[in-house]
Amino acid sequence: MSITTPQNDAVVEALHEASEGRESRGRARLRRSERPRKVKVHYDKREALAGYMFILPWVIGFLVFTAGAMVYSLYISFSNYNLATNTASPVGFDNYARLFEDPRVGVSLANTLFYVVMAVPLEIIFALILAMLLDRAARAAAGFWRTLYYLPKMTPAVATAAVFFLMLNGNTGAINQFLRFFGIEGPQWLVDPAWVKPSIVIMTLWTVAGTMVIFLAALKNVPQELYEVAALDGAGPIRKFFSITLPMISGAMFFNVIVLSIAAFQVFDQAFLLFWRDQSNSSPEASLFYAIYLFQQAFRQFNFGFAAAMAWLLFVIIMIITVIQVKFGNRFVYYEGDR
Repeated sequence: MSITTPQNDAVVEALHEASEGRESRGRARLRRSERPRKVKVHYDKREALAGYMFILPWVIGFLVFTAGAMVYSLYISFSNYNLATNTASPVGFDNYARLFEDPRVGVSLANTLFYVVMAVPLEIIFALILAMLLDRAARAAAGFWRTLYYLPKMTPAVATAAVFFLMLNGNTGAINQFLRFFGIEGPQWLVDPAWVKPSIVIMTLWTVAGTMVIFLAALKNVPQELYEVAALDGAGPIRKFFSITLPMISGAMFFNVIVLSIAAFQVFDQAFLLFWRDQSNSSPEASLFYAIYLFQQAFRQFNFGFAAAMAWLLFVIIMIITVIQVKFGNRFVYYEGDR
């Protein structure tokens, strides 16, 4: 028989509170032990110094030949630079005002935009087709075909331009001769303004091997199990391509679109070698691209200040378009780590 007294109740309540305190402290210690501990990373100063020494030549080259050149071009874009005396007299925003007054700036920029819209999709499609053909090549002959497909990329631009100058001749060129075999009269590729930019695009497609290699690497990383499961579900080649292949290589597609767009805005070699190498004014206006007109202003008319302003305008245009591509195109890219 137990007798309850106020003293006993106080003792029991104190023991209960002490037990709860021990349990709460134990749970707190358990939670602290479950937290990931911060691992202190100790760097070897000698290894870090060696790493910095290895990248030092690149850093110096970037600062001198890229960052330094950009800063200096920005400076002379606000001046009238004289190459003979190496002096620059400030002119304020006059060079930038001339960008909106010179009609050839607008013409060259319109030609460049038209070329970008035409060339980039065709390069993507053509490179992807070549990559898919190589992906299906037999293992024994894969190396041979890869080398063969990549050779055009190694051909000097001057040699490529000379070959296409003959092939695109409207009267005796190989392309029109091939079309006549089917009863089609080919256009004057290098004379007709409507066909000047398509002729340059054809020449550009000759050098898509770099893009093709990136697509080929992406195709090799697509798990074959996905195709096998899709085949069991009755999916055909077209459904597999749009439901499996394209989503799985969307990262490579996104990268290639951005890189090719930047390169297309700076197109120079193909048009210059086909139309502007003889320094004549008889070349069609349709072949006047922005980089060519910039080159003419800088190294033929020696308007370095105006040419620098043109270069910075092109930089801003490329930056804006790249930001738009990243902003809106990134949402269509599949990343393997996403959930």
